[in-house]
Amino acid sequence: MKLDDDIHNYYEHLVLEHISQLKLTSVKDDDYIADLCCLALNQLPPRYIRYEVDMSFYLAQSERQQMEMNTLNAVTKAIQFLDKDQNN
Repeated sequence: MKLDDDIHNYYEHLVLEHISQLKLTSVKDDDYIADLCCLALNQLPPRYIRYEVDMSFYLAQSERQQMEMNTLNAVTKAIQFLDKDQNN
């Protein structure tokens, strides 16, 4: 078993999904996106899974909504931090 291939943090998926929805990859460089991901993920609790399907079947809708709200807040804070840093 290779840990980095078999197990991952579900919040990684949610953060990348939110960044994609915001279309940031078309206006920001790879370094900005990498920093954004790190800053956002460090604000979120780990939620380790092996398979995406695990989350579909075993996650209550209310918990999924809370995770999405947590992700939105973490990404927003990270963007504010990075953009403030670039403006100074």
